[in-house]
Amino acid sequence: MSENVSCCGSDCGTCNYYGNFCTGCNEASGRVFHAPEGKECPIYYCSKIQSGFASCGECKNLPCGIILGTRDPNLSEEEFMKTVEDRVTRLKGGPGNGV
Repeated sequence: MSENVSCCGSDCGTCNYYGNFCTGCNEASGRVFHAPEGKECPIYYCSKIQSGFASCGECKNLPCGIILGTRDPNLSEEEFMKTVEDRVTRLKGGPGNGV
C-alpha cells in the first residue's frame, strides 16, 4: 500500500488538505485536522491503537460502523458510499490500492 494511503483506505495524496493543512493520517499518528482536538481520528484509533492492525484492511468487519459513521458532510449519501467502496477495494488489494 502507498504511504499516502491512510489506515482507513483514503488516499491522502488526492486530498486538497494534504501537504497544505494536513500531513496525513500515518504521519500525524491519526491526529488529523478533522479529528477531535488532541485525539486521534476514531478510525485510526480503532484500527491502529485499539486493534493493532496496520490498516482497516485486516479487520473482518470492514466497512464497520465507525467508518460508516465518519462521513464528510459535503458528500451526498451516494458519493459517500462510493468513497467507502473505493477505500475498501484499496485496503483489500484491489485496483487503485497504491501498490
